[in-house]
Amino acid sequence: MKEVCEFLKKCGAYYLATVEGDQPRVRPFGTANIFEDKLYIQTGKVKPVAAQLAGKKVELCAFDGQQWLRVAATAVEDPRIEAQEAMLEAYPDLRSMYAPGDGNTVVFYLQDAEATFSSFTAPPRTVKF
Repeated sequence: MKEVCEFLKKCGAYYLATVEGDQPRVRPFGTANIFEDKLYIQTGKVKPVAAQLAGKKVELCAFDGQQWLRVAATAVEDPRIEAQEAMLEAYPDLRSMYAPGDGNTVVFYLQDAEATFSSFTAPPRTVKF
């Protein structure tokens, strides 16, 4: 999990895929943080993506120029202020838009995650957390 988080942070942006009805939705994301041994992401509760994430299967993909990472998981909302605070401590620039307990900040952890590192020069390697 730590390796996955570090890879996502190194890339800066990754692409998160959800489904809305029968329509796939993909958008850039930039948060990844480990809190209480779980990998978390963050968004605003008012955004459509928040409803698309809650308790649903998601997939994200990142590329660092040499290898790419795909993570398939279920997104689980964590409503605790402590989880929100940990994310905003890791990403202080977000404090201009979000605050713990503001009713808009929402964090999700990735449950039953399967992460696959791939490249053109090595066989794929999968980790689960």
